[in-house]
Amino acid sequence: MPKVYCLPDKIEVEVQEGETILKALLAAGVPHVNVCGGIGRCSTCRVIVLAGLEHCSPPTQHEQDIARMLNLPAKVRLACQTTINGPVNIRRLVEDLEDVDFYSIFIEGVEVLTALGEEKDIFIMFADIQGFTTFADNLLPYDVIYSLNLYLNQMGDIVKRYGGRIDNYMGDGFMALFEVQRPLEGARRAVQAGLDMLEAVNRLSPYLRELYGRNFDIRIGLHFGRVVAGKLGYPGNKRGTVIGDAVNLASRIEAANKPAGTRFLISKIIYELLKDEIQVGKEVSGAIPGKSGEYRLYEVIALRK
Repeated sequence: MPKVYCLPDKIEVEVQEGETILKALLAAGVPHVNVCGGIGRCSTCRVIVLAGLEHCSPPTQHEQDIARMLNLPAKVRLACQTTINGPVNIRRLVEDLEDVDFYSIFIEGVEVLTALGEEKDIFIMFADIQGFTTFADNLLPYDVIYSLNLYLNQMGDIVKRYGGRIDNYMGDGFMALFEVQRPLEGARRAVQAGLDMLEAVNRLSPYLRELYGRNFDIRIGLHFGRVVAGKLGYPGNKRGTVIGDAVNLASRIEAANKPAGTRFLISKIIYELLKDEIQVGKEVSGAIPGKSGEYRLYEVIALRK
């Protein structure tokens, strides 16, 4: 019976006749990612064949289509489409990978909106992926969902770490809220969360480039202001959120990153809270589309230790 030796797990698995590498590895308890369920509709189960390529079955039509789309070399195979008739050594290429539940990113047990239906001051963060349409162009839908969920899972962890929650998703962007009793402490937490988010995307980028030959960046806008907390939605399906001019301004601040050529902008009120503790780059002054008056925004570089 042919065997496959799999890295980085350092495990050897027997493969039944007609059984795919993916099925054999899963049966042996190897956590091999297969977002589409192993039907040849994504590339997340890909492996690199280190030895024994001649013992692998010819690529199926599904595999040929995906290999052509992603320009994969011959030694990179889809585990869900490949059977073997002799010894083969492989390495899983998608490793970091838990089964990410998209909706688990909403933080359980964290009630940011402590009282619905009232006015309150809160830190509002908008984050949006720069060039996600370009990133997703010509990628398989399952791979797009996988990449987006991987990113959002990391962002949710960071927001939670600093006492916030992701309140709402808008396509590839989201709004996060940070509510604290002391504004200075809230400003520190929210700004550090944004800096950690940028660093997480920096770490994720080489991984995405290796998988898909492309990556993406994000832009962040942060503001502190008065909102109205309430429940919105159809009766029986309402959820808590916040609305108000401060929310609109936070969204506009995020959008201002694009013409400014920045990644993380904060409003003047946050800068005033942290001016003795924060390192800034560009200062952006002028009108903001959709808002009246002049605004001054500050590019965040770091928090001083």
